[in-house]
Amino acid sequence: MLSATVITFNEEKNLSPCLESLAFADEIIVIDSGSTDRTLEIAKAFTDRVYQEPWQGYARQKNLAQERAQGPWILNVDADERVTPALGREIRALLFRGPEEAGFRIPRKNYFRGRWIRHGGWYPNYILRLYRKEAGAFALREVHEQVVVKGKVGTLKSPLEHFTYDSISDYLKRMEIYSDLSAAQYFREGKQVTWAGVFFRSFFTFFRMWILQAGFLDGSDGLVLAVLYSHYTFAKYAKLKERTEGTQGRPTLS
Repeated sequence: MLSATVITFNEEKNLSPCLESLAFADEIIVIDSGSTDRTLEIAKAFTDRVYQEPWQGYARQKNLAQERAQGPWILNVDADERVTPALGREIRALLFRGPEEAGFRIPRKNYFRGRWIRHGGWYPNYILRLYRKEAGAFALREVHEQVVVKGKVGTLKSPLEHFTYDSISDYLKRMEIYSDLSAAQYFREGKQVTWAGVFFRSFFTFFRMWILQAGFLDGSDGLVLAVLYSHYTFAKYAKLKERTEGTQGRPTLS
């Protein structure tokens, strides 16, 4: 039995095609954290396993969905992702055979402003999202949460489609939140960084995506993404540096 899990908050724009792509699963569990749009109405049109839980962070919300699942296998997807028909068939055939692995990585096709980005580290962007309930869970991180499993991990061939940021403004809004969460996570882990390190990491992010990972082959969108991710890298490490210096939120003289 396969349980598909999705967490939501004001996802009326994305949710319907996401849940449609999960029709092959034996059950769909949706954990919502207080949507004020049509998210709940849409979710209930696809499944009666819809629950509302106060927001506890990305990883904890996904683990709550896993706890509600009845099947031995979990397939976690985000509301802006779609399981392709080929991936659905591959998963069903795999589970029918009874795999020995504890989890499987899935190649992800990422779209930016409606275009499939093929380079810059965006494809194939392997993520572990199919796993045995008894063998894995999301590690409790504030952002960029990942499944950790005990056991062998395999790799699937068919892609999961990810429709990311609609615009540069959309990216910047989300990265403001993500950089705050990343800086807080790093601070709790005791990470340290110098200002020279902040600038070097930012520059290297651009160099890696644009040159080493051939982002230039995606043209202007590849360049935009390399610049945006460099900005994100600068923001999260600069915010970490503020925290370690104890200057965050300190009033200054005008």
